[in-house]
Amino acid sequence: MKVKHFFYLVIFASIGWFVNPVFFISTAKAADSADEIKVLNQEIAKRKDKIKELENTISKYRKNIVEKETQGQLLKNELGIIGNRISQIGVDIELTQEKIKENQLEIDALNISIRDKQKVIDRQKKLIAKIIQSVYSGDQKNYLEIMLTNNNFSDFYNDLKSLENINSDLGRSVRTLRLASEDLALRQKQVHSKQVVFQNLKNELEGKKESLTGQETMKASLLSQTKSSEARYKTLLSSLKNQYQVIETEQRTFEQQLQKKLEQQDKIAASGSVMMNWPVLSRVITTVFHDSDYPFRRVFEHSGLDIRASYGTPIKASAPGYVARARRCSASSCYSYILLVHTGNFSSVYGHLSSVSVSEDQFVNRGDIIGYSGGTPGTVGAGPFVTGPHLHFEVRQNGIPIDPMPYMVR
Repeated sequence: MKVKHFFYLVIFASIGWFVNPVFFISTAKAADSADEIKVLNQEIAKRKDKIKELENTISKYRKNIVEKETQGQLLKNELGIIGNRISQIGVDIELTQEKIKENQLEIDALNISIRDKQKVIDRQKKLIAKIIQSVYSGDQKNYLEIMLTNNNFSDFYNDLKSLENINSDLGRSVRTLRLASEDLALRQKQVHSKQVVFQNLKNELEGKKESLTGQETMKASLLSQTKSSEARYKTLLSSLKNQYQVIETEQRTFEQQLQKKLEQQDKIAASGSVMMNWPVLSRVITTVFHDSDYPFRRVFEHSGLDIRASYGTPIKASAPGYVARARRCSASSCYSYILLVHTGNFSSVYGHLSSVSVSEDQFVNRGDIIGYSGGTPGTVGAGPFVTGPHLHFEVRQNGIPIDPMPYMVR
């Protein structure tokens, strides 16, 4: 056997004697970490029980809402629906808060295990570096001398077997280190994933708080406008439906007219698909497409996404297209919006605007600022169907509103 091979064996042997103790963590420290994780797991279990209880309560409120929605469109039924929604959203907020706490506890438990794993790995690296330094400095030279001066084959064989056993121990220790490193990487990924969930839950919580405010605003408005009169409620309901129908008819008419004009001029393709950028920086959705909790659902289905946007936020074109309608308003009862026509019979709508920055027939590029958000009740351009500041965003195909989410750039 060549001398350099013996030298490698010496290094392995030297390391082998020291590696296993590196993974030893003092009983006191290990117990402390185990106790911390145990307490956290107990807290997590409590949160899970509370979450299940809150989910059952929410289910009861939803059942009540469904029952009342099957009844006639009477003011008392509508107030009952809104009342149940307010209660449901209140519990839903509590549920989301519990999920946030649970998620944070899980992150804390993972961070403890990451801390312990990192300490083990750091000690391992320092000790191996010290051993290798010692080998190269000649401190372990006597092992090599013993090997080279063995004249008896039997003794040499026994020494070699001993080295093999040491190297076997080293192999196990190295595998343990590798597994610890892999486990550390996995837990770090889990922490990152849970941090993303944590942020999403916080956004969801804010959305639910806004939804709660919206429902409370609508209830107050309904009571104010009807004075608890069923006759006034029916008149109000009829007026809202008429206003919605006027806006819907106007949008379809302008879209069809411009679509036909552009096709005749070969300025836009009649086929193909389109991907939409988010029209505002925020991606927090407060009301989804055909949302079952939409405050005005008894009047019409919610035809797009409501995206959180404070008053005066710049609105950008989601895709290249032509302006089919740029409706400007001078009163709060008027619904201000922009309708863009895109390729493939697609269009997009941007509603409740405080101001409009484009004109009809104008071409806009993706990302161009076309207006500014509004939606605050009582402000110019907000229209009759608002409970708070936001952007109403629609995607339409052949003039029919569709769920925007499959077409949004992730």
